[in-house]
Amino acid sequence: MDTLPDYLRPGLDIVFVGHNPSVYSAQVGHYFATPRNRFWRAINQSGLFPQPLGPETDYRAMEFAVGFTTSVKRPSRGTADVTAQDYQRWAPVLKEKLERYQPLIVCFHGLTAYHAYFRYAEGVADKAQLGPQPRSIGASRVFVVPNPSPANAQFSLDDLAGWYRRLKEFRDSLRRRA
Repeated sequence: MDTLPDYLRPGLDIVFVGHNPSVYSAQVGHYFATPRNRFWRAINQSGLFPQPLGPETDYRAMEFAVGFTTSVKRPSRGTADVTAQDYQRWAPVLKEKLERYQPLIVCFHGLTAYHAYFRYAEGVADKAQLGPQPRSIGASRVFVVPNPSPANAQFSLDDLAGWYRRLKEFRDSLRRRA
């Protein structure tokens, strides 16, 4: 099965790192394409992009210095289907990409994606919370937002939009310092 393309290039402010593509997203070729996924509604509500985008225009995020990739490239029906072998295979690949492109911020969608990356790519196990992290990936700062999957119902649409607003504020503060 095909997977989603990476939307990466040098000079990005933010690279969103999802856990892995859903089967549906991989089939249609767009990030967060599952109709019940709340990413596009929350990100558009947050004001991170100057104009609304959706799954069919996901590639346009790069016009606003935002890219996309995933921790594991193998599509699955759910996070529970991702194995330790998937992380072992894909975490070093992700590390190489992030170090090559050096975005200002690497933003993980969910603590599961964050922990898996640091365990399998960096050999580090720590307790993280949502928000900015003390760890970096090369020159990139790290931020964690809740996973917008409908399976993560403990966070409302407004909660998710609030986390994307915090990410925007974090980005803006880093830009001002540069």
